[in-house]
Amino acid sequence: MPSQKEKILNHIKVHGSITPIEALNNGMGMRLAARISELKADGHNITTLAETLNGATFARYTIEPRWGEARQSDLF
Repeated sequence: MPSQKEKILNHIKVHGSITPIEALNNGMGMRLAARISELKADGHNITTLAETLNGATFARYTIEPRWGEARQSDLF
């Protein structure tokens, strides 16, 4: 069974980004920021973007592919 970190990383690679509500709705827990911090410590180049929707601000996390590597979502 994949860990929360593995699920989060896979979601970002497939969909291009993840938000806290997406993580919660997909069974990845409520501590997305903590898992993102762990992924960054593991060496993943994850960027945090602030987005606002209906007056609420939330984080969206993305990962930049390595040189010559495409996101899976770019392939379809």
